[in-house]
Order: sequence, then C-alpha cells, then structure tokens
Amino acid sequence: MEGSVATQILLPCCLAAIMWVLGLSLTVADFRRVFVVPRGIAIGLGNLLLVSPLLAFGSAELFGLAPAFAVGLVLLGASPGGTMANLLTHLARGEVALSVTMTAVSSVAALVTVPLYLGLAIDRFGSSLDADVEMPAIVARVFLITIVPLAVGMYVRRRRPDWVERVYDRARKGSLLLFVLVVIAAIASEADKALDHFGEIALAALALNVAAMGISFAVSQLAGLGDRQATAISMELGVHNATLAITVGSAIDSAIAIPAAVYSMFMFITAGGLARIMARRNERTLTP
Repeated sequence: MEGSVATQILLPCCLAAIMWVLGLSLTVADFRRVFVVPRGIAIGLGNLLLVSPLLAFGSAELFGLAPAFAVGLVLLGASPGGTMANLLTHLARGEVALSVTMTAVSSVAALVTVPLYLGLAIDRFGSSLDADVEMPAIVARVFLITIVPLAVGMYVRRRRPDWVERVYDRARKGSLLLFVLVVIAAIASEADKALDHFGEIALAALALNVAAMGISFAVSQLAGLGDRQATAISMELGVHNATLAITVGSAIDSAIAIPAAVYSMFMFITAGGLARIMARRNERTLTP
C-alpha cells in the first residue's frame, strides 16, 4: 500500500469512522455537563487545551527536535483525547462521564485548537513549511473528519437508540481495529524515516506523555478533585487522538505525522500501567 493511499484516503476515513462511533456514545447531556459540574470539566479541559500543547512545545525544545518533528509533536499535544482514554478510564474505575465529556468537548474544540497550535508551532519551529500550509484547508479538513461524523453519530443515536444499543460494541471494536491497521500501514510507508529518528522522537514523546499525565493528575489533586476525576483527566492527557494528528500532519508533510505515530506505539503502555495502579486505588473509593 502506498503511503499516499494510507494517509490521504484510508486514514481520514478511519478517523471519520472513529468519530462517528464516538458520536453514537454521546448525547446533548454530555455537553450540558460542562455547566452542571464545571470544576472538573474546567480543570480537565484547561490541562488538555493549554497545558498539553505547552508541554509539547517544551519537550520539542528540550530534545532539540528537527523542525518537522517539533511541529508534529505540538500537533499531537494539541489533539483532543481519544475514545481509548474513555475505555482506560473505565478500566481504572475513574469517572467515565467526565472522560466522555472531555473527549466530546475537546473534539469539537479541535476545530479551533488544532489549527491554532499548528500555526504557532510552524511559526516557532518550521517557518520553511509556511508555503505548504493552507490553514483554511486544515480547518475544513478537521471539520469534515471530526465534527461532521460526530454530529451524524449523535443524530443516529437520538433517532435510533435501540439500534445503537445493539451495534455499538461491535462498531467500536471495528473502528479501533481499522485504526490499528491503517496506522500500521501509514507507519510502514515511512518506516525508514521513522526508524532513523525513532530514538530522538521517542524520548521527546515519552517525556510529553509522562509529564502530561503526571502534571494533570497533580493539578487535579491540588484543585481538590477526587482520585476518580484525577484519573479521568490523566487518561485524557495521556491518550490523544493520534489518528487526527497523523491525518492532519500527513496532509502537510509526512514527517510531521511521525511523532504521533511514534507516540501511539507506547501511549497505551504507559496509560495502561497507570490504569492498573489507579484501579486498585479507585476501587477503595467505590467500596462502601
């Protein structure tokens, strides 16, 4: 499979499918929760939309990444949480409603935040990429592959709740399998470049991952949130929608997509380890 097919056609379709499945799990109430329980949502989204991108800038600077890789790492850091974060929050016995709400709101906010931080990263690290980036096209791309399928999924859930109840588990598993297969194909198409720079990118990406989860957990605790809420926020910061970062990055330069691909190789290991630790701790909270 040629890289252009994997990254320009199949990967956007995969991302749209994942966002559609996410929409099947959402209702308007998930967005209203922002106003009903504002403190946890505000702290979580503040970490996700501000702290994570800033940490990505810092990690790129600290490890001296090449311009395209630095831009790619910031793009990954600015991407919203992913549906896998919701699953890991559930396994860790964290507050799933908070996790789902953060994923939903940050996915919608990505229409603004992804182009914003992408532009800032290009200004800081990759001015040579300016000629290749058309921000209106990036905004349109993000809208078409995230907001539209998300809205369609929510509409289907509202109109056909019984059908969604029957097919949701299979649809979620199918979309995740599709994601894995297409990401593998995308990575394979750039295998030589990824392997040549794996050590450089992996250290920076791992630093971002660990710092984001650790800092967000600490901030949540200092703000007086419970362990279950802190767990949900940490998972959102650790498990990003790497598919979105790969899709947007590939539309500009294949090298920009590599940090997200490398990050996705190990983020489930670190987040899974945290989930195992917090599951025991949170179980005590849930036990009367």
